[in-house]
Amino acid sequence: MAAIRLDHIRHAYTPELARAGTYALREVDHLFEDGGAYALLGPSGCGKTTLLNIISGLLTPSEGTLRFDERDVTTLTPEARNIAQVFQFPVIYDTMSVADNLAFPLRNRKVPKPEIERRVGDMLRRLGLEAKAGRRAQGLTADEKQKISLGRGLVRSDVNAILFDEPLTVIDPHMKWQLRSQLKELHRQFRTTMIYVTHDQTEALTFAEKVVVMTEGQVVQIGTPEELFERPRHTFVGYFIGSPGMNVLPCRLEGEDAVLAGGRVRLGGGARVASGARTELGIRPEFVRLVPRGQGLPVQVRRVEDLGAERVVRAELDGQKIVSIVPEGVAVPTEADVAFAPEALHLYADSWLVEGRA
Repeated sequence: MAAIRLDHIRHAYTPELARAGTYALREVDHLFEDGGAYALLGPSGCGKTTLLNIISGLLTPSEGTLRFDERDVTTLTPEARNIAQVFQFPVIYDTMSVADNLAFPLRNRKVPKPEIERRVGDMLRRLGLEAKAGRRAQGLTADEKQKISLGRGLVRSDVNAILFDEPLTVIDPHMKWQLRSQLKELHRQFRTTMIYVTHDQTEALTFAEKVVVMTEGQVVQIGTPEELFERPRHTFVGYFIGSPGMNVLPCRLEGEDAVLAGGRVRLGGGARVASGARTELGIRPEFVRLVPRGQGLPVQVRRVEDLGAERVVRAELDGQKIVSIVPEGVAVPTEADVAFAPEALHLYADSWLVEGRA
């Protein structure tokens, strides 16, 4: 196991792009702690797989240094880094049995036979493949093959890190929760450094101790699931985390108030915003209340989605879309205002959270 240090890493796929300042991965300076469970989360094309491949050695960064503990591994091959990587689609030996696929990386490292049998047997049980241990992998389903790929990464105990690149894409939906839970349990047991790439916030938030949120090649926040939900440092984090995501409403500042939709929302003092900055107010739908007309900011209710325990109310506030979550049993008036929980308000300038509000 190892701590992984990304020291001012940047990457462009050609020298010409680098000279033009067009980077697929903008500067990343971060430490993945030894034994941590991390997720790289963001939409397709945001740079998360590029970052993972730099860590694994499949890519050499254009700039910066990569260290495992104190060892510079920037130019080392994946094999020399002693990592295990599980890809989006299964990478297995079809002509081998399920058990032999799992045993292969251990035999390559001259692990004693009794230890191989113990680890393979344990992994077969965890993956629910005991009954198919002797079958050739060729005849298995896509999700069973991917379970073997996962098992081959997890069966080793000597790796510096295990890297997962959207490993549950081909897994049946009913199996995903089970495998995520097993990955989390294995991490608790062995404390191997794990980095998991996904575009699915549920996967990221249920697996990781810390989530690295990325957009357009940039890391915009690193935090626990609670931190990302309660205090998004960038409007993209607020939008991407949560279902539905955070409301982001254009506003202007006047003293200690935010002015929007012809009304005022008290923010408190202490915040400094650069002159000319684009300011926005962010609030999660859970903290937007529908109140009688005249007690808040007027909205027009456009649609109500009944989810059983709660309802999602989609409305318009002065032409801007706004979403509120209303508990089941609470009436939704046809004419309403919205009011915001003051403690849940966030002020953003040019998409970044403004710190220091009282």
